[in-house]
Amino acid sequence: MQLIQAAGPVFYVLVALSVYVLFVTFARAQTLSRLGQDPTALIERARATTAESGPSAALAELDYAGHGSPAANVMRAGLSRAERGPQAAEAAMNSALLAEDSRIYAGLNALGTAAQIAPLLGLLGTVIGMVRSFLVFSNAANPTPAELGQGISEALINTAGGLVVAIIAYLARNALRAQADRIATAAERVREEVPSWLSRPAMPAAARSQTLTDTDTAYLPLGGTSGAKGAVR
Repeated sequence: MQLIQAAGPVFYVLVALSVYVLFVTFARAQTLSRLGQDPTALIERARATTAESGPSAALAELDYAGHGSPAANVMRAGLSRAERGPQAAEAAMNSALLAEDSRIYAGLNALGTAAQIAPLLGLLGTVIGMVRSFLVFSNAANPTPAELGQGISEALINTAGGLVVAIIAYLARNALRAQADRIATAAERVREEVPSWLSRPAMPAAARSQTLTDTDTAYLPLGGTSGAKGAVR
């Protein structure tokens, strides 16, 4: 407590900034953990459904899955405009990707700003502490070590506090940005793959049924009927 009192007013600003950094760090970590669900299985299932039954069925399955990752939202935007063509779907996914990027990277700039401001605040506290030490000489011809130590303590405490807050903010920003980049890469992958799905027309159900029937007939044993035997002769 005595150390805090000797730190001066700038130190309280650093304490408030540190609380803000910790709050943003934990809030963003929780959000990115929720958004970072692995969409690989969902992407493959949507690809297969689109090839078999069309984009409408894939969209219905996507809505039923309730996947809230950015990759799923970008895919949902593309499949919802699939009936207008691949270009319309790609435009919709571009818009969705911009919206998801702002959601993924929210708060990271604030941590970067805090990492830059904290050392400057610490430097400000250092200057104020040194000024107070020099003012002691103007008020007393022979100042005591205790009188000089108050300003020096304020300078050193603020310097250390600014560096600690800056280091925490810098490390937190880099860790969160790496996690956000992985999530954004998955969403970008969906944006690049979905137009190729839509360029392949889905096989109609009747055609699939006819293909299966033809395949079964082709493998019918020759000895199964008398007509088949006659055909062999």
